[in-house]
Amino acid sequence: MLSEIFYLVRSPTDGRYLIARPDAESSGYLLLFREHFDALSYLNTHAAEVANRFAVESIPGTQLGNLLKRWGFSGVGIVTDPLLPKIEFMQHS
Repeated sequence: MLSEIFYLVRSPTDGRYLIARPDAESSGYLLLFREHFDALSYLNTHAAEVANRFAVESIPGTQLGNLLKRWGFSGVGIVTDPLLPKIEFMQHS
């Protein structure tokens, strides 16, 4: 996972990342995509009316830990199917 490149969705307006909150008490899970086009598909399918307000960025796996700590996320959610969506959640330790 550390040698992979992931794609995430971020608002250029306020800098916030697209996250999932499976429970109200977590600080959220950063949504990651394995391909740029998967992130775009997710946006166009589930948020078409606001998709133009977001940008897709790449991040190497080696920088994920620092990003999670800096923003205080509970972990990551790797989107394996952007159309359903199907997400695998992993908690950050």
